[in-house]
Amino acid sequence: METKLIQDATGKRKTGIYSGSFNPVHIGHLALANWLCEFTELDELWFLITPHNPLKAKGELMDDRLRYELVKKSIAGYPKFQASDFEFSLPQPTYTIHTLRALEKNYPDREFYFIMGADNWKYITRWVEYESIVSNYPIFIYPRKGFDVEIPAQYPHIKLVDAPLIEISSSFIRQAYEAGKDVRFFLPEAIRNLPF
Repeated sequence: METKLIQDATGKRKTGIYSGSFNPVHIGHLALANWLCEFTELDELWFLITPHNPLKAKGELMDDRLRYELVKKSIAGYPKFQASDFEFSLPQPTYTIHTLRALEKNYPDREFYFIMGADNWKYITRWVEYESIVSNYPIFIYPRKGFDVEIPAQYPHIKLVDAPLIEISSSFIRQAYEAGKDVRFFLPEAIRNLPF
């Protein structure tokens, strides 16, 4: 992964970690990430593609490298975005807390902000070592329809951001393609003609 080594005045670059399967990446992902880069204190955002969990059935998840390449093609030209295959080299299955610690160790010049949806926040207590995540890392929670967000007062570094509510899913796009629908405008222009 190519990274930029420009740092802010504090000595650390504020880097958002947007983790997901991106199966495939779509305009909803990009619009949210764009908003986060332009309307919060983030200097950049990394699309952290999650590898296939070997303990689970393959299902509809596309090849890891294909999903990574689709993200790379989709974000080309916008300097605040990076595609990351960082988790591909970590012990599997990956857990968020292990990834965040490994990122800190490998990129000491950055302060990592974890980005998550309100739907995931509702179930954060089920995550491995969730106390360490909410206590030690800045978190941006973006809104999801039907999910209210309550943040305990002891976590001022966790914020609900006022990002636009964009309800598009990768599964919708895959199902639409399988049904022969033309949903080209739901996908970034660079990957509209690629097979999934």
